[in-house]
Amino acid sequence: MAVTEYAPLILMHSSGWGQAGGWDGHWWIWRMAMLVFWIAVVALVVWLVRRNAHRDSSGVDRARGILAERYARDELSADEYRERLNNLK
Repeated sequence: MAVTEYAPLILMHSSGWGQAGGWDGHWWIWRMAMLVFWIAVVALVVWLVRRNAHRDSSGVDRARGILAERYARDELSADEYRERLNNLK
């Protein structure tokens, strides 16, 4: 007989796979663990991307927004608004 006829039998016994489905019949635990692992990895990546996307590029953008709000509420004159805006540059 050729070795190729025994190859599936040799591989089955050497890798620990038997009639129960492998790893003593607890293969489903490892599949669930792998699924949970990949879900956690994807969730972590999504969380990091969303967290960094919400950050302002600098405090200058926030200051410009505050100045615009104060100007819109008529707390600043047009000259004061332009002067303070130029100071932020």
